Amino acid sequence: MTTAPWRDHALPAAARVDDLLSRMTLEEKTAQLYGVWVGASTDGDGVAPHQHDMSVDHDWDELITRGLGQLTRSFGTAPVDPALGAQALARAQRRITEAGRFGIPAIAHEECLAGFTAWQATAYPVPLAWGATWDPPVVEEMARRIGDDLRSAGVHQGLAPVLDVVRDPRWGRVEETIGEDPYLVGTVGSAYVKGLESAGVVATLKHFAGYASSAGARNLAPVRAGVREFADVTLPPFEMALREGGARSVMAAYTERDGVPASADPELLTGLLREEWGFTGTVVADYFGIGFLQTLHRVAGTPAEAAHAALTAGIDVELPTLKCYGDPLPAAVRSGQVPEELVDRAARRVLLQKCELGLLDEDWTPEPTAAVNLDSTGNRILARRLAEESVVLLDNPDGLLPLAPDTRIAVVGPRAADALAMLGCYSFPSHVLTHHPDVPAGIEIPTVLDALRTELPDAKVTFAQGCEVTGPDTAGFEEAVARTAEADVCVAVLGDRAGLFGRGTSGEGCDATDLGLPGAQGELLDALIATGVPVVLVLLTGRPYALGRWHGRLGAVVQAFFPGEEGGPAVAGVLSGRVNPSGRLPVSVPQVPGGQPWTYLQPPLGLAGEVSNLDPTPLFAFGHGRSYTTFAWEDGTGGEEPAEIGTDGSYDVSVTVRNTGEREGAEVVQLYLHDPVASVTRPDMRLIGYQRVAAAPGEAARVTFRFHADLSSFTDRAGRRVVEPGALELRLAASSADVRHTARLTLTGPVRVLGTDRRLRCETEVSGVE
Repeated sequence: MTTAPWRDHALPAAARVDDLLSRMTLEEKTAQLYGVWVGASTDGDGVAPHQHDMSVDHDWDELITRGLGQLTRSFGTAPVDPALGAQALARAQRRITEAGRFGIPAIAHEECLAGFTAWQATAYPVPLAWGATWDPPVVEEMARRIGDDLRSAGVHQGLAPVLDVVRDPRWGRVEETIGEDPYLVGTVGSAYVKGLESAGVVATLKHFAGYASSAGARNLAPVRAGVREFADVTLPPFEMALREGGARSVMAAYTERDGVPASADPELLTGLLREEWGFTGTVVADYFGIGFLQTLHRVAGTPAEAAHAALTAGIDVELPTLKCYGDPLPAAVRSGQVPEELVDRAARRVLLQKCELGLLDEDWTPEPTAAVNLDSTGNRILARRLAEESVVLLDNPDGLLPLAPDTRIAVVGPRAADALAMLGCYSFPSHVLTHHPDVPAGIEIPTVLDALRTELPDAKVTFAQGCEVTGPDTAGFEEAVARTAEADVCVAVLGDRAGLFGRGTSGEGCDATDLGLPGAQGELLDALIATGVPVVLVLLTGRPYALGRWHGRLGAVVQAFFPGEEGGPAVAGVLSGRVNPSGRLPVSVPQVPGGQPWTYLQPPLGLAGEVSNLDPTPLFAFGHGRSYTTFAWEDGTGGEEPAEIGTDGSYDVSVTVRNTGEREGAEVVQLYLHDPVASVTRPDMRLIGYQRVAAAPGEAARVTFRFHADLSSFTDRAGRRVVEPGALELRLAASSADVRHTARLTLTGPVRVLGTDRRLRCETEVSGVE
């Protein structure tokens, strides 16, 4: 029997796909361009708004005779035993390959923002906690483990990471982001992409682009970002994750910018992404995003018009179902409304990716090759490490922490005894199990209360909830105050409840009116402080909250951003002193609930000044975090006279960091750029490099940043990315508000216009010092 060329391993992938396309009917080609969400609700009781009116009833057996592009969330729709789910997915793939003429399986995709969003799968810390670690290698290791788990279950594509840069912390999806700085987001996000792709899973960058800059921090609201903010803040993390991480898929954002929805923007999805950046993978729609061109954006009158606009822009795959690329698309092609070349272009990209994944090979098999264990011991160990590194000690003015091992502790607050306090909105228990209240979480999630009792077995620990996460009820205050009055110290565990579309205080569609603690939690904290007993505030949140009201009145403040299934022991370890806190803020913590949006990336008029009575200066700055040890910064580079380098030159800036305390710890050395004069206004400071350094007592390390002039580039008035001659300052700092050493430079020579080959990263070297 002669093997068709498209099955021939010896041929290049492009030749195989061209042969296959030439044999396919229009319906078979369009079938590769959509997914099917098996088991999704069509009656309004779904995970997301509009799910019911965007879903399409179909005859599965008839549909798969054409083939199928994607299978949507086989594990992430309802609780299913992972081993049984893998078998069910394999059976579905067998049916798809047997039904179609060419026997091509579907790409199975799942959410994997903070772990595989499946029942009994490890719930890792959320991305904002990744940012708080300032540790890309451990994030890469986590992503590789997530990828291995996905592959073991038969999944090919993960819908992560989120590379949106926080612009307004009231936005509900802040917990899904890595932070408020594009360099931190880009470096940590690229590490996640490397890890996921190294496991053979297609990483999907989202949300491209501008989603986090929505007006009023409202989910899906129009984006007001200008040309330079878009180019210099929004886009760099995506470019880095493509160039350095090797991501093979991009998800178009729901939002519009300057009246053009991202899903219908050829300048963004084709001109920039493919023609300028050279991306060759697939662009997928965010769920129902193509249909929203008709129903929400109203730039299309019919599903066929929406399909035409999305295909023209460059969206290859409609997710999660076939509202527009299903029957409406081939009908529109036959009527002459949509050129078939657009279908061929998208189908070629999809099939090339399937070829890369081995899905066009005759020996492909859907059966799992190993046992499916989604919450292994190794996973939990890594989840603990990530959680411990992500906890930020914001304040400890009088050394109240660590707690004495035999003290009397009143644990108070609505987040202290709730396992869900550890999890973000895209964890399976928060995302799906709320619709299945009788199903257990499927993983062990120690609470802060339980973990503290385990951590300090000789302590006398009492508990009172005090209040709910939301709502004005203060009936529980009396018991909480009584327990506190009897104790030596109170640990107040407050924060968010993750949820979706208004069912939580943090998460997708859970946007905040201001940055005050939810419900009566602020009043509870006031009541606890009034007892005179020292209060340690522990925050388990998905965003920063304003803490100025209590500054100077608390014994200590500990911040954890939804630290995952091992977050309880991690927080308890910081409280006991077993863990020396090393997390640093990926977002600023404000003084007051109003006066937002604000991030540290501000030009001069965005900072405090005499022109306004409002002071936006944060209480705790981006990059801030304390430790139980101390570090001295010695011998920083930089003399009295500025060094001169060309606009294409480089310069090494160094500092020695010495642990001068009595225990091992980690410092995060941060490098910021200050540009005193430029042709457009620039942020007063912006991060261009960082290095996490662990050191034993008395140990020192020399940290060297290899600055290149490309890292000073920005978008000028003509829309070009340029390096301008003139003065610069390189600031070595422990946070954006704590500069330790400054090196002055003068860039000489002509203005340089940069292309896509510019340097994106500041390389770093760490060497030991005697």
